[in-house]
Amino acid sequence: MSAAPALPTRTGRLLTLAAIVLLALNLRTAVASLSPVFGEIGEDIVLTSVGIGILGTLPPISFAVFGLLAPAIGRRIGLDTAILVAAAAMTAGHLVRSIAPDYGVLFGGSLLTLAAVGVGNVLLPPAVKRYFPDRIGTLTALSSALLATSAAVPPLVSAPLAATAGWRLDLAVWGFVALTAVAPWIAVWLRERRLRSAAALGNDPEVEEPPPLGRTWRSPVAWSTATVFASSSFNAYAMFAWLPQILVDTAGIDMFAAGALLSLYSIAGFPVAVLVPLLAVRMRNAGLLVYPGVAFFLLGYVGLLLAPGTATWLWVTAAGLGPLLFPLAIILINLRTRTHEGSAALSGFTQGVGYTVGATGPLLVGLLHQVSGGWTLPLLLVSALGVAAIPAAIALARPRMLEDDLAPRSGTAR
Repeated sequence: MSAAPALPTRTGRLLTLAAIVLLALNLRTAVASLSPVFGEIGEDIVLTSVGIGILGTLPPISFAVFGLLAPAIGRRIGLDTAILVAAAAMTAGHLVRSIAPDYGVLFGGSLLTLAAVGVGNVLLPPAVKRYFPDRIGTLTALSSALLATSAAVPPLVSAPLAATAGWRLDLAVWGFVALTAVAPWIAVWLRERRLRSAAALGNDPEVEEPPPLGRTWRSPVAWSTATVFASSSFNAYAMFAWLPQILVDTAGIDMFAAGALLSLYSIAGFPVAVLVPLLAVRMRNAGLLVYPGVAFFLLGYVGLLLAPGTATWLWVTAAGLGPLLFPLAIILINLRTRTHEGSAALSGFTQGVGYTVGATGPLLVGLLHQVSGGWTLPLLLVSALGVAAIPAAIALARPRMLEDDLAPRSGTAR
């Protein structure tokens, strides 16, 4: 089993904490900073509805594809090196978007920065496990809060900044913000090189190889964690795309009020994003937290089905609490693995599968609405995807690790 790196000084831990915090703080700005300024961009670059739609579907697709690739990248070049490259690529992508002369370059810059985010999404949990094995719950809670902040701040800043200083400066600002994550990871990377060099000179014994993590897809632990993540992802992407229209059509409110309720939906999940990881590390069976998440989904959707115009804020708040399954899945990545290599493998599989399922949410809800002419079938679909997490909760009740599932099935002890 791989040994954790030594962090002998307070300075070393503070440096690594800063690196993790700044990485988390930049993992949603690429998504949240672009859509608010499409109008300004359209004055300089031809943006068709199809083009905007492609940019809108790019985040979950990139997160899925590059999330699946991230564990192999981390094993190939090292965790610290992979995160450093991702942070640099994220910065470059923001800056490329800011100077884009046409749609092709805008798309290329978006793809570059979102690919880097996909890698960062997956490698953040194993970084927490590797450098702070004694603070997994606290660091996961902090990371969840920073991810929410990373998604919430750009929409508040980008539109006013673009209106006064231009969209190019606005997008460039997020590139310079991303640059703050590069510097501490350079320092971490240099320290890791020194530690590896010292270990090589000291002729330290070879560490035990981890189990064959390429077979993660055979693990019940992996599928259970991925199902929890996919349930949250599908519901969140579907609701962010369609909740305002659902409320306008069923609750009889205007689009302004519907937008305010969408903000409520987003904000509702912030407290539980902090609370869930702290609870999960103290529970013998963290899978029990799946059940309140499913209950919140059902309360919100049943309310919207039966009484959408009554206590609409309550149904929206309940639906917004359902995605507590997201921070739960993230903390499970570290609670159900023994090594940071295992954490990277489980993180890549969980997020790769989860974001793939999540990317279909807006499309399937839209198709069902078009076919049925109403919102009953779409709301039943998102309810069913919420309930789909229950079998995963049952499976997670077993105290089993990913490495247990992937260990050689022989009588020889490892």
